[in-house]
Amino acid sequence: MNRPARLVVVALTASTALLLTACGSGGGDDSSSDKIKGADSGGAKASASPSVPASQDGAGRPKITLSKDFQANFEGWTNGDPKLQAILNDGREELRSKYAAIIESNPDSDAVAFYNSGTSLASAREWIKRFTDTGDGLIGKVTVYNPQVHINDSGSGVLFYCVDERKASTKSRKTGKVTTTPDKPESVLQYRARLDKTSQGVWKNVSLTTVAGGCN
Repeated sequence: MNRPARLVVVALTASTALLLTACGSGGGDDSSSDKIKGADSGGAKASASPSVPASQDGAGRPKITLSKDFQANFEGWTNGDPKLQAILNDGREELRSKYAAIIESNPDSDAVAFYNSGTSLASAREWIKRFTDTGDGLIGKVTVYNPQVHINDSGSGVLFYCVDERKASTKSRKTGKVTTTPDKPESVLQYRARLDKTSQGVWKNVSLTTVAGGCN
């Protein structure tokens, strides 16, 4: 399982910026083994999808709010199949929950635990804690696009998507110093997630890998 430390090379190299990471890269079966046709290409960027209300089906989904200084724009995050749309919805909130936890400096975020389980949860918390330990928050924006989703033969959800971090930065809470993400192809990552559905109907991440430059 790939476990890169970027999206915060910040924790390893102060001179390199933000994201470039596998936020929450975890163990379990490698989701990349569930191939999605065309998943290595960026594809066209569709219009942004609307936010879905928390607790949309009574499962108690947490309300996740990002600061005004950081935006996560999800483009083309829609699917005509309601089952696949449900995976997209929870996959989006899983990523947003980790951004919110970094901004709030809260590795033990309940929202992160709501959308992750097992080794995926442990590695997500470890990733968030790197920001907490270095005293960094997030500013700027990321664009999340080209989602590709299906349900495999075992019933697990497979979700690939691209994250462009080139306009995102880290900001020191103590000094205010801003470290920008390099404007390089490697700053556009492909996320490959496997999700399992709980008895409450929530699709939780059980594994996640990222491929730097995988959407170029």
